[in-house]
Amino acid sequence: MSEPVRVRLMLEYFHPWTNSAGFYLARDRGWYDEQGLEVEIVVPDPDRGDTLAHIERSDVDFGVFPSNRLLVRRDRGEALLAVAAVNHRALETVQTVVATGIRRPRDLAGRRVALNPTPRGIALLRHLVRQDGGDPDRLIVVDSGVREFTPEQMAAGEVDASFGSYWAWEILMDSRVPAEERIVWPVDEIGAPPYHSYLLGGRADRIAAMAETTRRFLAATSRGFLAAAADPLAVVPIYERVIPYFPRELIVRSLPRIAPTWLHEGRWGWQREDLLQPYAAWLAEHGIVADAEVWRRAFSNDYLPEGRP
Repeated sequence: MSEPVRVRLMLEYFHPWTNSAGFYLARDRGWYDEQGLEVEIVVPDPDRGDTLAHIERSDVDFGVFPSNRLLVRRDRGEALLAVAAVNHRALETVQTVVATGIRRPRDLAGRRVALNPTPRGIALLRHLVRQDGGDPDRLIVVDSGVREFTPEQMAAGEVDASFGSYWAWEILMDSRVPAEERIVWPVDEIGAPPYHSYLLGGRADRIAAMAETTRRFLAATSRGFLAAAADPLAVVPIYERVIPYFPRELIVRSLPRIAPTWLHEGRWGWQREDLLQPYAAWLAEHGIVADAEVWRRAFSNDYLPEGRP
């Protein structure tokens, strides 16, 4: 019997969270083993860059990353390739508390909004204010780095609002601020362009060289996400082992919320032109990428099970 092929997968954040359920379930149920794969799941070392930086150095075989970061790096000429979609909608929110008097996105003008001030983050926040008839030039950006401001900090007056926390994770964490005193707007419900929040991929040359391994990895991964979407709470015991430092109640709340984002028309992984093309155009319009057509060379669905629909 031949030795299994070792595959190293890097997740997208400082720690695993419920968006990775399909990978863990596929491994737990032996579906990677059936494909002759031994899959190690790791998280990025922030002092060595994000997941895409680790991929570019060939530290890992595959990784999960935001679609905008992939497009920026492809626009710079880096030969990176997405081979599957993980999410089919945006996960970010704008969050505030009732006491601030903010009732709609245009009210953020003139207020202190905490976020990681990346070019894309600032452009999206300005877009949301402008879409609602507000003046984006009056925004007061508070650099929060990679931290997410909490409702408690907003209630205490440290900032007026935040941009970035996920409606399926941080927003669900326990808070001393009652739910009726919190305001949470998913960005794709207040005017953000459509996009895949996260994609899965690697170096284009490495994927081409390990094409059969890539297909087998995606076949098992697809099976994992389909099963997790059908029964999200089945993954709870796995997360209790993987991230025991988070309350079980948070995991139980999060899984059923994030699960619907993994599938489109009952299928996992298919990268959609209707989410890639408009987003690349929006990024080009706001100077984040130079080439609005960069998306065309940044992804491939050819390694997914079942081929093209």
